[in-house]
Amino acid sequence: MTRNALAIVSTAILAACSTNPMTPKPPSEAVAQLAPTGKLRAVINTGNPVLAKAGAEPSGVSVDLARELSKRLGVPIEMTVVNTAALSVEALKSKSVDIGFIAIDPVRAADMDFTAAYVLIEGAYMVPPNSSIAKNADVDRPGVRVGVGKGSAYDLFLTRELKQAELVRGSTSQGIVDLVATNKIDVMAGVKQQLESDAKRLPGWHLLDGRFMVIEQAMATPKGRLEGARYLKTYVEEMKSSGFVASALARHGIEGAAVAPPVSGR
Repeated sequence: MTRNALAIVSTAILAACSTNPMTPKPPSEAVAQLAPTGKLRAVINTGNPVLAKAGAEPSGVSVDLARELSKRLGVPIEMTVVNTAALSVEALKSKSVDIGFIAIDPVRAADMDFTAAYVLIEGAYMVPPNSSIAKNADVDRPGVRVGVGKGSAYDLFLTRELKQAELVRGSTSQGIVDLVATNKIDVMAGVKQQLESDAKRLPGWHLLDGRFMVIEQAMATPKGRLEGARYLKTYVEEMKSSGFVASALARHGIEGAAVAPPVSGR
């Protein structure tokens, strides 16, 4: 090959690299912290339909993110499937898993490090037919019993925010529906998409307009894995900016959830 030909080939290679940059290889310390057993152990919550759905194999945006991360790290993936946020939190606190998909909350931050949010989900209220509660502001008053999933993001939020209404906790979404059957609650609080599904089983129950909170859904890893947490934050920002999260939401037919805005300096 002539010197001029070699120069042309070299220039072409450099141009290709500049227009199609390779994703940086994760630092070895980050890999060691995110996969200390040699595999990426992820907890998947199928109790939140925005994140994942149960089946022969779980599916959803959180599953897609976990699988892609395992590829980036170069390790196999092991998924622990649960049906409540509380069980996801416990798995991370006990360090039986390495990553989870958890709503950001200051109480949880004592035990885990969060990325920025990758998806924003609405928290909504649902009331029975002929309820005197017509809007969100009517909920927080004496004598109103609000059903929530124990340990969920909206449970933690409403525990801080509600001053007069009483919280009644169910262990699962079905558990909250059971509270309706036994006339133990006046309002259901939860993820909007889950409530829409529950409404099909509860004749006359309907969602109030608007939302009482925005749930910031993020990835998390047990506290103290600094390099792993740093890489995870960078990974989430890339998955948002590249369109990966938006494509996953569309592919799984998720409506009513939005890709979280980018966060600089993560």
